[in-house]
Amino acid sequence: MRLVDHVVEKLLALVQARGLQPGQRLPAERALAAELGVSRSSLREAIQKLASQGVLAARQGDGTYLQSTAQADWLQEAVAPLVSLLDTDPGYRFDVIETRHALETATAELAAQRATPADKDRIRRAFDVMIDHQQSGHAELAARSDAQFHLAIAEASHNLVLKQVMHSLFTVVLSTVTRNREDMFRFSAPETLRRLSAEHQAVMQAIVDGDAPRARASMVDHLEHVRQTIQREAEDHARRERLLRLPPGSVAPLLPPTPDPADSSP
Repeated sequence: MRLVDHVVEKLLALVQARGLQPGQRLPAERALAAELGVSRSSLREAIQKLASQGVLAARQGDGTYLQSTAQADWLQEAVAPLVSLLDTDPGYRFDVIETRHALETATAELAAQRATPADKDRIRRAFDVMIDHQQSGHAELAARSDAQFHLAIAEASHNLVLKQVMHSLFTVVLSTVTRNREDMFRFSAPETLRRLSAEHQAVMQAIVDGDAPRARASMVDHLEHVRQTIQREAEDHARRERLLRLPPGSVAPLLPPTPDPADSSP
């Protein structure tokens, strides 16, 4: 693959990951080159190629704008049936977790072996953004930044196939991360925040340290924690559904008796 095609791929993946729409401006050239880990000259060449295809529009003195999302629309159409399964098939999320386990243990391990200083900086920035959104209580932004943290690790693997698969699954991963976080926070928001932060930090630190076995093990621990928590929530949900199907009045004996106020009078 030619260098310009590689940069084009990374640029399109960034557009997709950020959910940019036609008419929106891309980051400034210097910041964009740093985020993608490429030279500004390579970035300009990639922008020119995408502009010739009608995907981007470079406006003199005003930056670069997204002009077409044909590729993103095609991808959205391809994964839409998968996303809709979240509402119709409760077991679907476990399939996604299994898929993520297969992919992300590999990306974490390879990232620890291959990440450049720029890759590590991007992973740190993604982690910091995620923590900021968690602490601010912005659930939707926290979920998106969580998914982008995992994408940054995939980028650092420098395996083009793994990166492309992860970017292609971004919408699916984001949807399941959002739902998983909702379920996990039903149990204990402070404890969930603490543990999720610690797990993500463990993965990040292993990659920064270049410790491939630890990076893989940390990712396994993180995804297994997510799987166990949503499994517990699924079981609790099924239990509540069974109680609702019981005849009226039959639930009362299962519940603790309501104290009589008279019993507590002096």
